[in-house]
Amino acid sequence: EIHIKEPIEKEVNPHLLPGELLLCEASTVYKYIQEDGSNRGTYGKLVCTNFKIAFLDDSASDDNEPQFKNKIVGENDITLQCVDQIYGGKLFNFAVYDEKKKLLTGQLRKYPEKLIIYCKDLRVFNFCLRYTKEEEVKRIVSGILHHSQTPKLLKRLFLFSYASAAPNNTDGRNQTVMFDTLEDWRDELERTKGNVKYKTVTTNEGYRVSEKLPLYFVVPICVSEESILKYEGRGIPIWCWSCHNGAALLKMSAFPKEQDDIASQTQKAFLDGIYKTVSKPPYELLKMDDLSSSLPSLQDIQTAYTKFKQLFLIDNSTDFWATDVKWFSLLESTNWLEIIRRVLKKAIEVAECLERQQTNVLLIEESATDLCCVISSLVQVMMDSYSRTKSGFQSLIQKEWVIGGHGFLDRCNHLHKSDKEEAPVFLLLLNCVWQLVQQYPPAFEFTETYLTVLSDSLYVPIFSTFFFNSQHQKDTSTSGESLKTQSGPFRFLTVWDWSVQFDPKAQAFLNNPFYAEKPKPDKSQRKTARFKHQRQLSLPLTQAKSPMKRGFFREETDHLIKNILGKRIGKFINSSDELPNSFREFYDSWHSKPVDYHGLLLPRIDGPEIKVWAQRYLRWIPEAQLHGGGTIATTAKILDLMEEVQSLQEKMDEERSQAVSGDVHSVPVLRNSARLSSLFPFALLQRQSIKPALPTSTWKDLEDEDDLVKRDDEFVDLSSDM
Repeated sequence: EIHIKEPIEKEVNPHLLPGELLLCEASTVYKYIQEDGSNRGTYGKLVCTNFKIAFLDDSASDDNEPQFKNKIVGENDITLQCVDQIYGGKLFNFAVYDEKKKLLTGQLRKYPEKLIIYCKDLRVFNFCLRYTKEEEVKRIVSGILHHSQTPKLLKRLFLFSYASAAPNNTDGRNQTVMFDTLEDWRDELERTKGNVKYKTVTTNEGYRVSEKLPLYFVVPICVSEESILKYEGRGIPIWCWSCHNGAALLKMSAFPKEQDDIASQTQKAFLDGIYKTVSKPPYELLKMDDLSSSLPSLQDIQTAYTKFKQLFLIDNSTDFWATDVKWFSLLESTNWLEIIRRVLKKAIEVAECLERQQTNVLLIEESATDLCCVISSLVQVMMDSYSRTKSGFQSLIQKEWVIGGHGFLDRCNHLHKSDKEEAPVFLLLLNCVWQLVQQYPPAFEFTETYLTVLSDSLYVPIFSTFFFNSQHQKDTSTSGESLKTQSGPFRFLTVWDWSVQFDPKAQAFLNNPFYAEKPKPDKSQRKTARFKHQRQLSLPLTQAKSPMKRGFFREETDHLIKNILGKRIGKFINSSDELPNSFREFYDSWHSKPVDYHGLLLPRIDGPEIKVWAQRYLRWIPEAQLHGGGTIATTAKILDLMEEVQSLQEKMDEERSQAVSGDVHSVPVLRNSARLSSLFPFALLQRQSIKPALPTSTWKDLEDEDDLVKRDDEFVDLSSDM
């Protein structure tokens, strides 16, 4: 049965931002609603601008409007940078779920009747173009492909159009330290007590040392300006952070490995001189860690994530239940969770050197702008409680990533210049931080919703934060004579001004109501409450303190799953590298004590402790929702209580005739909590498809069989899929 709403007669026009231009449009486009196995949907207009692809549906009621509404990107909007892949195909009896879909690239000889858009935030849009005029189909499909998939120049990004047209009345700092001035670096040195051994340098003013380095940075006091200039900043230890005991975390960009003998010997002599200057045993010890050899390569990270995200780009219910049958094996085969575990383990190793051994650590990488950023950021989140506040975390991202020179433009492939440079390095950091957030909720001022929204902001080109490779590239892009507004040189927006995307009620979801602002003297219980998951989001490996044995699982794991998966993942368990004794001793010793939420935090990394970031990866899949469940169930009750307390307080103030003045922290007014599910706050409760009684593979075989009469009877064991 096909459920079709009649086409809208009323003209619907897109809401355009300053600088946004409508490029092409198509009417009478049918958008499928991804709820169940039916072909439910609605008619509307599909448009493409120089900022986004949008589906305009005037029949949408306010009741279904998401509570957590983004003011820039609507529910049916896809920014051009958020488009991952586009598929097209033919329709058979109006069914969108045929398997003859083709990846659309370049010039098309034949235009598709259906369009499937896969997004980098893991949304999937299905559009039927059968009833759209042929000329409109050609224009909209060609326009979407051209503007979202072909290589473009930096200044063609909507970032520049918006910045030159929009009034910039906001002060985007919001207590976030931007690290674009000498004073910011000096303040950070003073905050961490690192100014005794380290100094800020202005050697790179005018970018005379290197275009990859920031204007200002910090080096050991003993490093001379001549040394910095000699090899364009390569081979120089650059300061990241100082521990309370004086030990410091440093990073260094290495020399290219392929050099002639004379150059290699000269560079080796230079490095020896630098090491002797920095390392002065027994007072100043230095441990060097080459991340290119101790962590997965960027290519390995990209490959793992590409496999991993396919598990969540679900077209329909059939695909979901097909993957559900082999969930654990598919999850293991991606290797994504293992990469997260290895990165967290490396961060703990660095923390041990700084905290227990009081040794300086020098992270080495070819450019020092990828894995160095991940490890240095994680170490600071684990060791510095300031980095676990919202403003502190944002300042950390500014320092290590934005000013530190991470190539967001290349790694996110915003310009579609080269797939070889693409790697989800920043997403890897957010995944690792999420592990800490979900293990120790009271230690963080921000929520997992904040991290999810931050990951989405990677693809919103009205903020400059994630759209340049370096500070130099940003500065040179804004200095041209053509880039002026009537009021003078324009300023880009920063993503840290959350009021641009969300109103105050929505912003409340970014703040953690469980955050322990001040350390309690009685050191409250370490173990936080755990919620059981309906769909297990971690590989069921070993318990934290159990010896690694083939096929050993937690007791509560279903016996059937033990039998099915024991042999399959035994190899994965045994392949885990053995931890050094000193590391294990440090790790076990810390976990045996109560947690100080304002002190050192070490993530649990054994076996099933590493989980899938459910909110980010499952939020668009109705089949995976937990009715009234997930962490939002508890948070919703807390927010309800906060709202009730606030209301009572206001009534008391009114009775006392004392008017409330100043800012009142707004709390979102939650709708009927019975409608909430684990998809909240990104969506309300949705219709959930019923899991098929037959195994999915058998079900699909039955669907594909043309002549059921000729099919031999076969026994189906229904208990095998329960």
